[in-house]
Amino acid sequence: MLVIVTYDVCLDVPAGKKRLRRVAKCCTNYGIRVQNSVFECIVDQAQFLRMRHDILKEIDESKDSVRFYFLGDKYSGKVEHIGAKQTIHVEEPLFL
Repeated sequence: MLVIVTYDVCLDVPAGKKRLRRVAKCCTNYGIRVQNSVFECIVDQAQFLRMRHDILKEIDESKDSVRFYFLGDKYSGKVEHIGAKQTIHVEEPLFL
């Protein structure tokens, strides 16, 4: 299933920058960055639960926020990309 992960980490304190880097690292373990704090992740249910656990372990719930958008397995018609950034189809091979 395709899960979109978005997050906003409070940077008012130095610890916020560390949390931001750790959350981004968690997300790169499961998907690809499509914008600064937005990742597209193709995961199964077990991988999602692990990813969610890893991310929630890093944030401060009183200051930060994370959103998970579930687009399911038939997501190709639900995503439209317009603009300069090259689109990567996460289920296709990167090299032929």
